[in-house]
This record gives sequence, C-alpha cells and structure tokens, in this order.
Amino acid sequence: MTQFILHPQLAADTTLVGEFPLCQVLLAKDGNFPWLILVPKINDISEFHELTNEQQIQFLSESNAVSILLKDGLNADKINIAALGNMVPQLHIHHVARFKEDACWPKPIWGQLPAVPRTEQQTLLLTTLISNKLGSDFIAQQA
Repeated sequence: MTQFILHPQLAADTTLVGEFPLCQVLLAKDGNFPWLILVPKINDISEFHELTNEQQIQFLSESNAVSILLKDGLNADKINIAALGNMVPQLHIHHVARFKEDACWPKPIWGQLPAVPRTEQQTLLLTTLISNKLGSDFIAQQA
C-alpha cells in the first residue's frame, strides 16, 4: 500500500489532530473560526465521486461525527461544509462552525477576513474537545 501524502499547502495551513479510518482530521490554523478539514487518506483523488461507494459512506459517517461535534460541542448556529479544491487539488472537505455573531455572518468565510493565527489556548481547547468527543473510530494525534 502506498503511503498517504498530504498536499503541502494543507500541511502548511493546518494541524493534524487525528485520524478516522478513512480521513485525516485537520484543524485550520486560522483562528477566525472553528474549522476542521477532512482529507481522505487516498492519494491522487480530487473529487468526491472518485471515492468508492464504501468510501463515500465511510466519509459521510466521519463528516457527520465532525459536524455534530462542531454544532453541539460549540453551540454553533450553522455548520458550513464545502469541498472547493480550486487552489489545492487534493480532495479535502471543510467543516466550519458558524455563529450569528461571527465577523462574516451570513456570508461565506472565504476571502472575507485576513487569517489570524489560532492561539495555543484555542488550539488546546479545540483539540481536547475533538479528542474527547469524536468516538471510538477516531484516533487522536499524540502531542
């Protein structure tokens, strides 16, 4: 089996917080929003339909777990889920917790605000929540 390689831009812009059976779970370094990215650990795919039916079902299960975590764990008003891929061709799906009081509400987050580095405290709070709430299929990254 070929070793999975994360796109360099995703590696630069995120922190690995753990893995599901199919996807790596990444935390965006931009502190403007609680923002997780799921990346299927399969090289050379750029579109959701390139996953097998079984992988698509597994992805939906993992995406649901992340969405519930963000919605319920952070009391988000809305979860934005998007697979853009215009800048980074590797398949990756954004899961962003949105709040009516956030700076971009109700607009999309992309291109609205300059990135703000996430503080260590913000990162610790989010990674702890993620590690404690994502269930038995999730393996947290060791610090």
